[in-house]
Amino acid sequence: MERLRVPLCAACGERLEQMEVATGQRLCGACRMEEPPFARAIAYGSYSDGLRELIQLLKYQGVRPAANVLGRMLGEAILELSENFGDVAPIVVPVPLHTGKLRQRGFNQSELIARAALKNFRMRGTERFEIAPSLLQRVRETQSQTGLSAEQRRANVRGAFRVMERIAIAGRDILLIDDVFTTGTTVRECARVLRRAGAARVLVATVARALKPDAVAAKLPGIEEQALPRAMAAHA
Repeated sequence: MERLRVPLCAACGERLEQMEVATGQRLCGACRMEEPPFARAIAYGSYSDGLRELIQLLKYQGVRPAANVLGRMLGEAILELSENFGDVAPIVVPVPLHTGKLRQRGFNQSELIARAALKNFRMRGTERFEIAPSLLQRVRETQSQTGLSAEQRRANVRGAFRVMERIAIAGRDILLIDDVFTTGTTVRECARVLRRAGAARVLVATVARALKPDAVAAKLPGIEEQALPRAMAAHA
């Protein structure tokens, strides 16, 4: 499972169109039209093939060892993102689940992956991060974003998140962690709420990024379901 190897938007991480690359654009059309509420978003790989299967093993089948593998991938993305960090390491905030979904699933996959990534950083003796899984809470249960229009997606998450400790983030950079960046509606709303509560900047790191339908120029190697345990062992 490889890193994204296509020209990406310097803000949201979406693939740049050929014309944008040819004219030296660093931002995609959407980010040029409207500046996102986060300073930069980065992902390890494309949400397809083996990487998608691995994430779904964790989220929907409860295969928790997959979090360690995904955490190593996330760690690589964070390492690349670290050039944007200030003198003080950002506070790490996993995108929260609603309490009902958390009870049903038994864990927040974003928090598990974030902790696995930060464990690797501590072992390397590099950045020391503070993780704050309860700083941001999902106070309203939302429906699945699948099949919703862009406006419906925004309405679905509007008012769904709340910062619980404003004083803790005042003037601080936040590293927002999620498993997948799809349309970006959820992380945009989280970043907007964090900024409104006083965060200086929000940086986003995810394991995977869903690219435009014609954007997966660098395919991840296909991994059959029965081969996933071997892939997990290799990355571990």
